[in-house]
Amino acid sequence: MTKSASTDPVDHNLPVLTVAEVSQALKRTVEGAFARVRVRGEISGFKRAASGHLYFSLKDTDAVLDGVCWRGSAGRLGLAPEDGMEVIAAGRLTTYPGRSKYQIVVESMELAGEGALLKLLEERRKKLAAEGLFDAGRKRDVPFLPDVIGVVTSPTGAVIRDILHRVADRFPRRVILWPVLVQGKGAAEQVAAAIDGFNRLAEGGSLPRPDVLIVARGGGSLEDLMAFNEENVVRAAAASQIPLISAIGHETDTTLIDHAADRRAPTPTAAAEMAVPVRMELASQVMDTAARMVAAANRMTAERRTRIEGLARGLPNLRRMLDDVTQRLDDWSERLGNSLRMGIARRRSGLSELAAALPHPGHRMVLNRNQLAAGTRALHTAAHGYLRQRQDRFRHAVALLESYSYKGVLKRGFALIRDRQENPITSGAMTRPGMGLTIKFHDGTTGVTVNENGKPKTYGKTKTGPAKPKGKKSSAKDARQGKLL
Repeated sequence: MTKSASTDPVDHNLPVLTVAEVSQALKRTVEGAFARVRVRGEISGFKRAASGHLYFSLKDTDAVLDGVCWRGSAGRLGLAPEDGMEVIAAGRLTTYPGRSKYQIVVESMELAGEGALLKLLEERRKKLAAEGLFDAGRKRDVPFLPDVIGVVTSPTGAVIRDILHRVADRFPRRVILWPVLVQGKGAAEQVAAAIDGFNRLAEGGSLPRPDVLIVARGGGSLEDLMAFNEENVVRAAAASQIPLISAIGHETDTTLIDHAADRRAPTPTAAAEMAVPVRMELASQVMDTAARMVAAANRMTAERRTRIEGLARGLPNLRRMLDDVTQRLDDWSERLGNSLRMGIARRRSGLSELAAALPHPGHRMVLNRNQLAAGTRALHTAAHGYLRQRQDRFRHAVALLESYSYKGVLKRGFALIRDRQENPITSGAMTRPGMGLTIKFHDGTTGVTVNENGKPKTYGKTKTGPAKPKGKKSSAKDARQGKLL
């Protein structure tokens, strides 16, 4: 029997490798061939892990490359990666055996070209403007003559020398320098910390608090000025309680801190000119103003003197006015004494006339007594008449009541029949044999009992009228009276 082809041994010299061995071989090959590369692409799927590591993908129109930036390198990138940003990432290629993937380990990153950088700045500007950091209403006026000027710039550049020289020429003031980096890594953090540090100085402390701040830097490319476009610097400038002048670059250079500052100077020298006036011009202006004030005061004094002299000429002679007033006072004093006496006599006469016109109290009492007596008599008469009228109405009502009483009917020969409970019996159907009844006549009451054949049986009188003769019985019944029941 022959063996099948599938079970026949195959002769070759290839070694059998494990998956881990293949992965390690690939890792060594890739890392050896691509130990240092720069890759340009658009960031996609960016996320920051809780550990601080950054994970993202770099893509173009044809391919996608996974990327990772460890926490130590992420803090030194100099920009904040985000989706859609086109960057140039520098690092090394490696593989990730756990998923059979290759990726770039990024050690540094920069924006790819000025167009992408301008796009980033425009998006950042719109974001900060929407928060109101660039509103004109929140900007403060720069003091006219500050005592202390705070400068945030590099201590070794020509900017600080230009500012000091210009301040000394115009109006010497005290200048405090906060040295910072003005470009490169860490520059934005130092500038923001300097602005915040000046604002934290206490009033009246050992280090005086500046009245105005100047943030300055010389000219440079867009990348050189990026520190003054960072969000933390712009926010520090907007939050500054001290008026701030930005002097970044040359006339054509514009950074985001220029929008947040209270004033923008085209150059650092122009910032110094905005901070202080020219001393000689100010002194000349003060002297000119003082001379004009003296001349105005002299003119006003002369004008007031002329007006007073003219008014004085129109005033009457005071001595003559005093003599006239004195004579009038003497006249009025004499007339006052006479008028007092005459007034008292006139009021006394009027009082006497009023007293004579008043009636005597005794006459008034007699009159009131007569009126009271007349009123009393009239009241008695009215009361007696009203009482007689009521009595007549009462007698009439009594007579009418008696005419309607049933007792008058009883006197005409009728009787009132009641049972033992004093209920009236109005028909024969209301009686039964043996029932006790009471018959009331106009002169008395008689008790009867109903017998078996329906006839009443007398059982005695409760009240008697005139006595009837005894021993004589009525032989015949009254033909006019029928059966009672």
